[in-house]
Amino acid sequence: MSLLSLSDWLETPQGRYLLQWEQAKFDLMVADIFGYNAVQIGLPEYEFLRGNRMPFRFACARLGGAAVIADADALPFASQSIDLVLLPHVLEFSSNPHQVLREVERVLVPEGSVIITGFNPFSLWGLRRLAARGRGGYPWRGQYFSVRRIKDWLALLGFETQAGGFGCYAPTVSSPKWLERWSFMDKAGDRWWPICGGAYILQGIKRVQGMRLITPQWRDKRKAAKRLSPVAQRDRHVAGAQKNEITQ
Repeated sequence: MSLLSLSDWLETPQGRYLLQWEQAKFDLMVADIFGYNAVQIGLPEYEFLRGNRMPFRFACARLGGAAVIADADALPFASQSIDLVLLPHVLEFSSNPHQVLREVERVLVPEGSVIITGFNPFSLWGLRRLAARGRGGYPWRGQYFSVRRIKDWLALLGFETQAGGFGCYAPTVSSPKWLERWSFMDKAGDRWWPICGGAYILQGIKRVQGMRLITPQWRDKRKAAKRLSPVAQRDRHVAGAQKNEITQ
């Protein structure tokens, strides 16, 4: 069977097996990321942002039914305008993955997040790709990058890597029946060989050097009040009440 795109492969039994794992992970990780603008780059057919509560959530892709049509390495967004970027299997099928990450760093606000999914080269799926020698249909024609390499790239751009994980430990079988027979590997994989899953998910947070969060002043006032003696606190309260009477 000739697969013309990654989306075609995701509709196969093995693709749906991967998609189920990734959708659950995306739902969990995006739920607690807040802001105003979130964008999913690539695979607009799938709503990986559905668990997020930002007011503006949209997809950007080179083709398909995305809200914004653009290349991942030349995003048409203003610098520091996006709070969350999803990259579902974008890097391994990009001709310039470094530029994609540079663009993500540019458009993200300070403390903004990027969540990346990819195929793990150190897995049974990675061995399947080696057997295909980078040829054939999707997803074996992609260039698989290790989690360590992705972390290095993110660190060079000023990102701090946070939550993540591996999944999809079953071999690359295409039959639903055989996928079910190998399901025991998913239960054992996280415990016995956690870095050998066929796919991974990784979150990076954009850190800005020298940036300091400013807390509300009322917190400082409360701390200062607690350090006062009981008499001083009483006098401070009386003085505040008298000031309110005068202003009224």
